[in-house]
Amino acid sequence: MKRAAENKLRVVAVRIDPQIEQGLRLLAQTTGRGQSFFLQQIIERGIGAMEEAWLPAETVAQIRSGDVPQVGHVDRSTPDLFSSGEDSET
Repeated sequence: MKRAAENKLRVVAVRIDPQIEQGLRLLAQTTGRGQSFFLQQIIERGIGAMEEAWLPAETVAQIRSGDVPQVGHVDRSTPDLFSSGEDSET
């Protein structure tokens, strides 16, 4: 299946716990699928929950209607619950 230029998949690098990586590798080896397949599945199934937990209701409504807002200033006043403090992006 060919993808349009605006619909090409993007590469994203993430740091994960070694135990999670081991489970991911086991899934891939056991099923014959790539680790990327499972990461894509995890993201697709979890992004909605993360949007609802972290974004304002109006923004989530825009996303659900297909009107994805542009990202502007990111408010870093709320600490990232998943950050260990070593991944500072500011």
